[in-house]
Amino acid sequence: MGERVDAEPVSGRAMLGQTLKVLREKAGKSLGQLADETGYEKSYLSRLESGERLSKVTVMEDLDGYYGTGDLLVSHWKAARLDAFKDQYKRFMKLEATARIMWMFTPGVPGLLQTEDFAREALSGPQTTPEDADLVDEQVAARIGRQYLLRQKPEPNVRIIMDEYAFRRSAALPKTWEDQLLRVEAVAMWPNVTLQVLPFAAGVHHHMSASLTLLWQKDGSGVAYSEGNDWGQLIEEPDGVLRHRLSYDRLRDLALSPPDSLTFIRDVLEEHRS
Repeated sequence: MGERVDAEPVSGRAMLGQTLKVLREKAGKSLGQLADETGYEKSYLSRLESGERLSKVTVMEDLDGYYGTGDLLVSHWKAARLDAFKDQYKRFMKLEATARIMWMFTPGVPGLLQTEDFAREALSGPQTTPEDADLVDEQVAARIGRQYLLRQKPEPNVRIIMDEYAFRRSAALPKTWEDQLLRVEAVAMWPNVTLQVLPFAAGVHHHMSASLTLLWQKDGSGVAYSEGNDWGQLIEEPDGVLRHRLSYDRLRDLALSPPDSLTFIRDVLEEHRS
């Protein structure tokens, strides 16, 4: 018997592209016809089908509606977006998608709260070239696409602590920064979200250069994920998760109360407008 060779695993993005092509051909449409009828550029649709690009989730919602496929493409998109992240982060994202309780601390504006314009500015470094634009677009799409997690049913119980630093490092464009502040203010008032600001007056703390996220599942199991520039660590051992929970509790004790935090955000917004 010949030696069995395992097939190369198909990426989520490639699977999504294949599904898009099958649906189009089944509908008897050319790429040109699809472009005319959906309003998306032919070249853009072609790159989606070839797996070269990751769209925004709204594009998949539009195409699901066009083909009458329910949420088929959106479901494939959720798998495909994992291709934009490293292996350990993929594991974290799978757990994040099913978490019932989410606690976060971030030195900056967390990705789950960023507007598209702010995310694009944050992901576009000073050395970004036209050749990098597609990569930035993919990263923005993946980041914005994660935000459905805050509103999925059942809604997770979410606590976010943002360092005051996040409110003192504004976006380059005034409109982008105002929209971002309004977004944070709006989310802070959602019933499933508790948002607190950790003021500079709290002094030096042990998470100044890294974010921390704690997740709990329906069965009570928990993980912690700590992330800095170019690194990330997923902690699943109970003792490690407990240490990080206690660490988070100390940050929460130092933070402003939720009502005072909302007042702080509105004050920053007024300062920006004046």
